[in-house]
Amino acid sequence: MQLGKIPRVRLGEYPTPLAELQNFSRMFRGPRLFIKRDDLVGFALGGNKVRKLEYALAEALSQRTTVVITSGATQSNHVRLTIACANRLGLRTVAVLRGEKPDVPTGNLLLDRILGVAEIHWVNPKEYATREELVRATEERALELAEELRRRGENPYVIPNGCKPLHSALAYAGCVMEILEQMRAMNLAPDVIVTACGTAGTQTGLVLGSLLFAQGQIRVVGISVSGKAETLKERIRRNLEEALRFLGVNIAVPSQSIEVYDDYVGPGYAIPTPEMREAVEFLARTEGILLDPVYTGKAMAGLLDLLRRGAFKDAKNIVFLHTGGIPALFADTQAPVFYAQLPL
Repeated sequence: MQLGKIPRVRLGEYPTPLAELQNFSRMFRGPRLFIKRDDLVGFALGGNKVRKLEYALAEALSQRTTVVITSGATQSNHVRLTIACANRLGLRTVAVLRGEKPDVPTGNLLLDRILGVAEIHWVNPKEYATREELVRATEERALELAEELRRRGENPYVIPNGCKPLHSALAYAGCVMEILEQMRAMNLAPDVIVTACGTAGTQTGLVLGSLLFAQGQIRVVGISVSGKAETLKERIRRNLEEALRFLGVNIAVPSQSIEVYDDYVGPGYAIPTPEMREAVEFLARTEGILLDPVYTGKAMAGLLDLLRRGAFKDAKNIVFLHTGGIPALFADTQAPVFYAQLPL
């Protein structure tokens, strides 16, 4: 099946910009570095979830959905963008957040309120021993709410945190096609795409796009922001196989095409690291581009370290995917990291 035949409701503004990081590149005297600006997709401060939600919400509309239910962390970019995209389509959104309700909302949570989320339900992290248990409990609560709404006569549609793997894969396979077209206009071709890897949906789509549109010649490097590399690699492999079956394409997935580094997570998901702060400040001060502290900041920390270690010595053109998340810079859990040690 062709990507263009799969139901999708267009919400973003495409193509998103692809800019060369000229100052950055000169400092490393290596490959040319570009940044794909999916933070500028045109919705509620942007981010990679918009491309995925175009497939998810097309499915929701086909089912005559009356309310969308989704889940995530307190500072979830996915939840923010789900609310914004649902608003455009005239749908209410109910959010299930893992965390404790703060006295004053900041960052993404503030934007959730401004965007008019219909309800927020909280799942207390203190009741669970591990992050995995907390995530599972949050997703289960979303399904329980869907049943409650059905009993009230609603027709809910549940979008898992980060969207379904298939929707993510289709969305970012399309993004690879977009990158190829933009670089071809400059008589160039991408050798490497670097991305943050959380739920792994975006990286799955980038690998799929490399296989479908570049004969697997684009190296896709994922920088984990939470999970172990081996766990993420196995998840990406499963998701790729599902997407290829759906498309009816018989392509073998070489093991070397799934590349994930988990050296830059630090103490855990959304916990700041000195390397993340260095990376965010480095790009801001060389190119005037802001990254977020949870995803792209840690991914850039990984890219900087890998460049210093000579991991891309054979590459001519590297594309860093900016997946958004800027509101997290203004969250009460992140802002003090950048305020500390600044001259008054």
